[in-house]
Order: sequence, then structure tokens, then C-alpha cells
Amino acid sequence: MAIALRAPRGLARLAPALRALVRSTLAAEGRRAGEIGIVLTRDPELRALNRRWRGIDRATDVLSFGYDDRPARVSGDLVISIDRVNAQARRYRVTRGRELARLAVHGTLHLAGLDHQRPAERRSMRRREDQALGSAAAAVRALDRLIGAALRD
Repeated sequence: MAIALRAPRGLARLAPALRALVRSTLAAEGRRAGEIGIVLTRDPELRALNRRWRGIDRATDVLSFGYDDRPARVSGDLVISIDRVNAQARRYRVTRGRELARLAVHGTLHLAGLDHQRPAERRSMRRREDQALGSAAAAVRALDRLIGAALRD
């Protein structure tokens, strides 16, 4: 099935690495990709989506919208704020590629049905994020290489 990227000009080159991250993350969860859209956008769009769908009037880093509840296949959309990628990469002292990868993995885990409302769920989610990022190290390196000036402030 298809994993498509919608992004501002210059960011389309990130598509192969993001597809690899999503597929690898789902495979680790025993799932496979159905139709998945990845949208890279700015804070105002994330804020509007967050307000509309979650009743929270502020920007967020990633939102996941699942569309398929079949046991083996995952379909949905990931919407990631490139503004949050920049800010959080600085805050957490990681590369922009690494932070983008973390958000893509985090959103994919949500599509696969994971949540982090309770402390035990948060620990499990973080552990799975770390495992997925480690397993997809080549995709993370590719994002680091490709992101270059594309996400410059």
C-alpha cells in the first residue's frame, strides 16, 4: 500500500526515509502499512487541527488520525509540525532529522493503537520509540543528511 508525503517545497526529498521509518515501526508492532499520508506543515495548521479534533487550542508536534481498524493493516494520516521539529531539536539537543524521525515514529505508534495517557503507557511508548529509532538508524541518518537547509528557521 502507499505511504504519501505532502510537504512544503524542498521537503519532498524526505519521503523515502519517512516511508522507511513508518514501515519499520509498524513491522516492529506486527502491523503493515495500508494507506498512510504524512503531512509536514506549520504550527497554525496543527493548532487548527488540534482545536477542531481534540478541543485543545494550541499547536502540537504531531497528530495521528487512524482510518482503518483491521488487525494487521494500519491506515491514517500523520501531521507533523516542522516548527515544533525545529524548536524541539534545539530543546532536546538533537538533530532536526532525529527529532523529525522521533515524531514520525511516535505518530505511527499512535496509528498502531498505542497511547500514553498513564505512566506505564508512557514508559512503554518511549521504549518502543527508542527501539523503532534504533532499528531504523539508516532512515534517521538519511533524514539528517537530507534535511539540511530545508528546515532552517
